[in-house]
Amino acid sequence: MHILFVCNGNVCRSVIAERLTRSIAVEYRLTGITAESAGTRALVGFPVEPRAAEAITGLGGDPGGFRARKLRPEHIDRADLVLTMTENIRDEVGETAAGSNSRTFTLLEAYRIARVTGARTVADLHRHRHNLSRVGRENIADPVGLSAKAYCEVGDRIADALVPLLVALAPAATPGDQHWGRPPLVVRPNAATPRLSPLVAAQHTGWYA
Repeated sequence: MHILFVCNGNVCRSVIAERLTRSIAVEYRLTGITAESAGTRALVGFPVEPRAAEAITGLGGDPGGFRARKLRPEHIDRADLVLTMTENIRDEVGETAAGSNSRTFTLLEAYRIARVTGARTVADLHRHRHNLSRVGRENIADPVGLSAKAYCEVGDRIADALVPLLVALAPAATPGDQHWGRPPLVVRPNAATPRLSPLVAAQHTGWYA
């Protein structure tokens, strides 16, 4: 399953989700999952925003070697699942590539549907999309211009939805029990893991066992 994450600038939210997905795939041995990201109004060629990079590192991911790019129809066409950060971006994706609506969701929308209905495929997510009433707006706000703490909070919110969603959509490759809510371990630190900044470490105290 190839997943495309979409936000506006492609230097914060969508790249956090992309790099976290790669980390989760390694941790949970989800060998069939790949990920990329793009932005509807991308800062083309820019690296990850520094505070977003810190959040990625704190979550066990690698922010290196990234350059932002503008969303194009071919990115959508090759994705099995498109996860956006807001409802407006979700709707914009649908306008960019015809026929993509059935596999395009906000991240929080897909997480909710899977958690409530037990959906295990993209087709299941779409089938149950309109059978549930939404609880509030399912958007993840852009942290650009905010504090490092805000970036950590956005990273946590993405992780809280993304980890169990990926596990649910790839059960055959997943060891252990299903968890709704963050699993007790995402990445176990070792000598190769970069030291967390004091702020990021404070945000994630108790994560690691």
